[in-house]
Amino acid sequence: MGSGIEVRKATAADIAVLVGLMTEFYAEAGYGLDESWARSVFATLFENEDRGCAWLVQDQDAPIGHAVMTVRFTMEHGGLSGYIDDLFVRPGHRGRGTAGSVLRELEKECAARGCRALIVEVGRDNHAALRTYARLGMEHVDDGRILYRKLLPAGKSA
Repeated sequence: MGSGIEVRKATAADIAVLVGLMTEFYAEAGYGLDESWARSVFATLFENEDRGCAWLVQDQDAPIGHAVMTVRFTMEHGGLSGYIDDLFVRPGHRGRGTAGSVLRELEKECAARGCRALIVEVGRDNHAALRTYARLGMEHVDDGRILYRKLLPAGKSA
């Protein structure tokens, strides 16, 4: 990775930058983003670090990417698991090891938290990401499970 690249834990002061990057990430995937909602969600995340954290990637102080990792207790892993909710690097900065650097920082964060697993969701056709994850020792899990979800009405956050 070139000099001038910095991967650092984000703070509440970075919310506007994170929302801008998240908007780009969602647009690339064909999704819209309610920026007011996103600001609120980041604020909620920063209110309680037990929930997880966000990371900001900068090149010469210009934002070029971000990651969000949440933490949950899983019976499957017998403890905490880190879940990479978002990982985005702007297109002009891809292919330079930036995502790998972010993932190594997330692994360190998981180790510091005592997590037993690090999990990422990725599209089947995102071949560059699939190669990156494999190169970093992550294994493809295709054990026949299917993910279901039900969106619930907004309630008080725990």
